[in-house]
Amino acid sequence: MKAVTWQGKRDVRVETVPDPTIQEPTDAVIRVTSTGLCGSDLHLYEVLTPFMTPGDILGHEPMGIVEEVGAGVPDLKAGDRVVVPFQIACGDCWMCLNSLPTQCETTQVTGEGMGAALFGYTRLYGAVPGGQAEYLRVPQAQYGPIKVPEGPSDDRFVYLSDVLPTAWQAVAYAGIPEGGSVAVLGLGPIGDMACRVAQVRGAGRVFGVDLVGDRLRRARARGVETFDLRSFDSEKELVAAIRDQTDGRGPDAVIDAVGTEAHGSAAARLVQNASALLPRKIGGLLAERFSVDRLAALHTAIELVRRGGTISLTGVYGGMADPMPMLTMFDKQLQIRMGQANVRRWVDEILPYLTDEDPLGVDDFATHRVPLSEAPQAYETFQQKRDGAVKFLMTP
Repeated sequence: MKAVTWQGKRDVRVETVPDPTIQEPTDAVIRVTSTGLCGSDLHLYEVLTPFMTPGDILGHEPMGIVEEVGAGVPDLKAGDRVVVPFQIACGDCWMCLNSLPTQCETTQVTGEGMGAALFGYTRLYGAVPGGQAEYLRVPQAQYGPIKVPEGPSDDRFVYLSDVLPTAWQAVAYAGIPEGGSVAVLGLGPIGDMACRVAQVRGAGRVFGVDLVGDRLRRARARGVETFDLRSFDSEKELVAAIRDQTDGRGPDAVIDAVGTEAHGSAAARLVQNASALLPRKIGGLLAERFSVDRLAALHTAIELVRRGGTISLTGVYGGMADPMPMLTMFDKQLQIRMGQANVRRWVDEILPYLTDEDPLGVDDFATHRVPLSEAPQAYETFQQKRDGAVKFLMTP
């Protein structure tokens, strides 16, 4: 089959690899009909290279048609249409039963000290072959896949794999009071969708911050009050502008949808790039023990949110030696929630919004649809934020 493989920093290729097969009774194999390119994939493209191995199959946002199931998968059959969550979880362990499938005790990557295995996402999360491919082996298929109806296009449901539950959890964790305010930092796919989710869940005012004109215009068209980072000479000016809209206090909550590759963190960028250029064994040790994030977005969130407010981190962070302004965080009495989205925890709440009325705008959420063969160009365009790129869907 054809699949998108990682070969090095900013080097992904579509190659022929062996077809997946059933290996365990709880496996399924699906034929992928649509698969997304996620902002998290760009971290593999750029800064998380020490944890990658040439030939790794990328991607964690697939949906498709079941081709084959193992004997331990009673509720799926060949021909079912399914969305596959990005994390691999059993559904039966203590963590899963307590709505934390990202911490699944059956699939935890204990050798790396990490949570549940993820599709297509570094050795830290199990190096499981991902979904940017023609076919995908799905472990723990007795729990993970989400059956969806025939009829609507893949665009209606494919975001259940990651974008929708990640944005939904970001808003839930933000704890926005009914009619309250939230600022979303970063208007890529997750930040954009988080704005939409906040609106349908009752936020009174939604502020969006970015520095890409196309993304700002897209959010503004849906009623988000946008702030162009390029219009401010400093973080303090941006914070003051948003505070002016919130009686001088700041928003009730801030969602950081940027993560480790924030603009404005030159020293941390230098460290990230240095570790990515070292031999993988050395770079991996450096990244595991001494890695730092570009923290500009997080520091802005801490400064911006009102006293007693909540910060919800959904952008991926990976640093182990990050300096944090603990004095400010303690003095402002902040609450911070974070983590990978617990996909199955939120699906039942999201499904009622995936109707023909399309209140979340999923049917036209993708800005680009390309064949899998064009994946290398898609990664480059998305990474450079060219051509109005917010969301790519690829078709094998």
